[in-house]
Amino acid sequence: MSGSFLGDAFGGRGGSNTPGWPMSNILEGLEQLRTQFEQKTASTPRMNKGDVRSAVLSLLLEQPMHGYQIIREIEDRSGGSWKPSPGSVYPTLQLLTDEGLVQAEESNGRKTYSLTAEGRAAAGDETTERTAPWESAGSRDSGRMTALPKAGVELAQAAAQVARTGDKEQVAQAVEILDEARRKLYSILAQG
Repeated sequence: MSGSFLGDAFGGRGGSNTPGWPMSNILEGLEQLRTQFEQKTASTPRMNKGDVRSAVLSLLLEQPMHGYQIIREIEDRSGGSWKPSPGSVYPTLQLLTDEGLVQAEESNGRKTYSLTAEGRAAAGDETTERTAPWESAGSRDSGRMTALPKAGVELAQAAAQVARTGDKEQVAQAVEILDEARRKLYSILAQG
């Protein structure tokens, strides 16, 4: 495909000085959209102190795990809204080991953690007193909120790709699809 069509239709492939459709404005708008979707909202709950401890005990009550399994499981169960760092999980595991609630067994170069008898009692008490941290209302709500921004970012990336590489007809089709998607999203709110 020759650069002349792209230059005419897309403002010189991103150049803002070329007459025609200003590609730079479209990409700038898509970047703003992506940034909006990726920003953490004020409604995203911050996990309370002790939630990592509670989560670790809850998970180890189910089965022995290594540290990264614990991190992945918390992320999965929270719908992606909470992914504790290794810097919070491993010190918690060490603390629980020091308290005699958890024991570590090394196998194939990995430490697998499991509850001691005292740890099972503590974990049982903990789970009957309160729900697991990922089951709190705030976690569930923000779990829903992580899927929408991710889908929005992916949509913006696809639209930017069509804007950069598509021909005039493909761009027109993309605009129709985006307009229809916008109308459908507003109709969801209108139904509620």
